[in-house]
Amino acid sequence: MRLNELQPQPGSRKKEKRIGRGIGSGHGKTSTKGHKGGLARSGGGGKGPGFEGGQMPLIRRIPKRGFTPLFREPAAVVNLENLNRFDGKSAVTPEQLKNAGLVRRSAAAVKILGQGELSKPLTIQAHQFSRSAIEKIRKAGGKADVIRTAAGKKDAAAQAE
Repeated sequence: MRLNELQPQPGSRKKEKRIGRGIGSGHGKTSTKGHKGGLARSGGGGKGPGFEGGQMPLIRRIPKRGFTPLFREPAAVVNLENLNRFDGKSAVTPEQLKNAGLVRRSAAAVKILGQGELSKPLTIQAHQFSRSAIEKIRKAGGKADVIRTAAGKKDAAAQAE
């Protein structure tokens, strides 16, 4: 049995409740809504979450901290240990990472992190690198190429080289 299949037992309900159909119906005049007030009005189903009866709501009483950038696009993260599946001496691009399923297709930028070890000399192209990732890529004999973002900025770790 499903919720949409529920119905009253046969004979338990004599007739439908027809509100607003005159005094004789038993549900006329105020149509079961009482006298005046917000719940008697059209669209007056309640005040919504956070309403505290006119008192200043908690969410507005607490001090606000920080700032959330509106158009921030976080970079997709890939660890070095996942890059060992590519052939040695090859160039690893964001497109190859997407094809391999390491990065979502919708990701705007790719960041390489230094978790794990890199066993092959790879030339890795990405938008950002962590410092530890750059060190481990160089130690394996590879190269870290920073792709310029749309704004034309390079990652701080790549500029510190």
